[in-house]
Amino acid sequence: MECDKCGADAVLHAAYSGLYLCEDHLCRAVEKRVRRRIREDGLVPDDATPEDPETWVVGLSGGKDSVVLTEILTDVFEQDPRIELVALSIHEGIEGYRDESLDASRELTDALGIRHEVVGYESEFGVRMDEVVEDDPEGMAACAYCGVFRRDVLSRYAEKLDADKLLTGHNLDDEAETALMNFLEGDVAQMAKHFDASLGPFEGDGDAPTDRARETQDHHVPRAKPLRDIPEKEVALYARFRDLPAHITECPHAEEAYRGEIQELMLGLEQNHPGTRHSIMAGYEKLAALAADTYGGDDAEADFGECENCGAPTARDRCRKCNLLDALDA
Repeated sequence: MECDKCGADAVLHAAYSGLYLCEDHLCRAVEKRVRRRIREDGLVPDDATPEDPETWVVGLSGGKDSVVLTEILTDVFEQDPRIELVALSIHEGIEGYRDESLDASRELTDALGIRHEVVGYESEFGVRMDEVVEDDPEGMAACAYCGVFRRDVLSRYAEKLDADKLLTGHNLDDEAETALMNFLEGDVAQMAKHFDASLGPFEGDGDAPTDRARETQDHHVPRAKPLRDIPEKEVALYARFRDLPAHITECPHAEEAYRGEIQELMLGLEQNHPGTRHSIMAGYEKLAALAADTYGGDDAEADFGECENCGAPTARDRCRKCNLLDALDA
């Protein structure tokens, strides 16, 4: 088939839009949507100046999503003195797997000329994920432990690096799966937290609940997800066509059973009804905004105190990370 934009050989049929795209126009479309998301979410504030620039920390795992995000952000902002980019990578202690992805991360940041920081679970917590999986004192999936530790490291080091925003490479598939999980679990409060933490724009354009900006969160560096309009397949193709050093291999400990079921459900729905992922997110963001209008704001902030052990923000006496480390005798 031919590209609908230029007549060259098409490399992708985007069933949700009906378009056939060649390599060049696919990459242009991905970049355009990322720029639009940055603009619509108001990531660059009006008061950012070359004298007082914003610092954006990018969670760089070395996988396709974070590599593509880092590449596009550098391309967009390398000539913009109002934005400083810092890449932050985490070594979980997974033999072989993370070493290769960190090599990819270093290759990319060296080529782009941006600052790159690497932090490890072993130095931070005295544990390695290979050992955690072997011990498993809580009888949980590996991803449950790793997710808690990863969020803690990202949040703490974003603060240490004086970040104004923490950017992650979650794509459309990731976000639509999370949205569907929250809805199926009936977790309206979590929808509100999702909106204020990473979905809502930084600037509102009206007084209606669905036009509201996210609430400022004093307990965490605000997050943003500029790839959340891009399907996973298109992210992977972009990495391939731009010849980026992405390490595209699944973690050997990945076993999130429930998310896996949701992923299979989503793939089937999207195949039979193209555009399902976009529709889910369009509706979910409106619902999350309404939920945040009810559950967010000062009431949500009041729920957060400090962990009595490490001082991290938490709604409990002790944070989840400290409880897990106690169970691991770390």
